[in-house]
Amino acid sequence: MIVVGLTGQSGAGKTTVCNTFEKNGFVIINADIVAREVMSRDSECLKKTSEVFGNIISEDGTLDRQKLAGIVFNDSDKLKIYENIIFPYIISSIKDRINGYRENKEDYVLLDAPTLFESGADSLCDIIISVITDRNIRLERILRRDGITPDQAESRLNSQQEDDFYIENSDY
Repeated sequence: MIVVGLTGQSGAGKTTVCNTFEKNGFVIINADIVAREVMSRDSECLKKTSEVFGNIISEDGTLDRQKLAGIVFNDSDKLKIYENIIFPYIISSIKDRINGYRENKEDYVLLDAPTLFESGADSLCDIIISVITDRNIRLERILRRDGITPDQAESRLNSQQEDDFYIENSDY
């Protein structure tokens, strides 16, 4: 089985590339979905995150994503703390999924992971593909897709690696 890691900056076009791989027979592991699952209501990961960052849980017991984003995307130290909490849970779940696909004799798995390198998930991949594009295009796409303010979008982009990082650390 071959595991391909797909990464890149927000708004670069990873979803389009991911869809192409899926149409061509790849099984997809979406790390964003995995992250939502590990942060589900009453999860250990959500409890630990709340202990560190305070009141980030909505009235319905789920993560208040906007509140957490406002905390971690504006402070690189807090983002690192958050990543140190959540990444082990995400990696564990991804490993379980990869092993399950291996047992099911799947040929190809695509791990769609925006923070592939930061999380250490690149070590689970045989090949790494990064999607990059012009910053202004990414900004426009994020604003249109996520319905956030330009300042919020800029904060998100500023918290991510530059193109050269992806070029240097990827196979394609």
